[in-house]
Amino acid sequence: MNAHQERGIGRRSFVILALAALVGGCASLQPPGEDQSLHVLVAGPVPGTKGARQDLVLEVAAPRAGPGFDTARMAWVRRPYELDYFAVHRWVDTPSRMLGPLLVGALDQSGGFRAVTQAQGAVRADLRLDSEILRLQQDFSVQPSREELALRVQLTDVRERRVIATRLFEEVEDAPSDDPVGGVIAANAALQRLLQQVADFCVAEAPRR
Repeated sequence: MNAHQERGIGRRSFVILALAALVGGCASLQPPGEDQSLHVLVAGPVPGTKGARQDLVLEVAAPRAGPGFDTARMAWVRRPYELDYFAVHRWVDTPSRMLGPLLVGALDQSGGFRAVTQAQGAVRADLRLDSEILRLQQDFSVQPSREELALRVQLTDVRERRVIATRLFEEVEDAPSDDPVGGVIAANAALQRLLQQVADFCVAEAPRR
């Protein structure tokens, strides 16, 4: 190898080292990523309903969610027809997945059925409850901000293959603070009332056998 070739290799090595140092320096200047804050939907005990207990098995199908709400991202609005999401605050899972066990628990606590199961259980069901979250969002167009929750449910007689009743439940709760944490607190308060209403609805509409 002659001197000219050695100088060429030296220059290329210098360029590579310089680029590596530049990239490393740029990376160190980037702001550190913000940690995600995860939130859950929870509910307290639901009082028993006034209706007599029916010798029926109720199956709760996995809840669905409408467009824009089938995600763990927490939704908020400021203008009509414009949906946005918080960058850092998220649900620990999609609201529809969190809702399923809460519905089962509320309906079981109602005392209106012999058994309440989740979908595809080992016990054959007499009734099935289908549900869909149509809206779960924090509205900042008003002060204080408020959480809006809308759930559509349908009760079906499995044995007779007919729809017994459908209902749209809507709850609004003022947030104690105009931030995502306030929205979570309001969402859980609205959900508590909604679960009671769904339980009362199912017990009232269940056929007498």
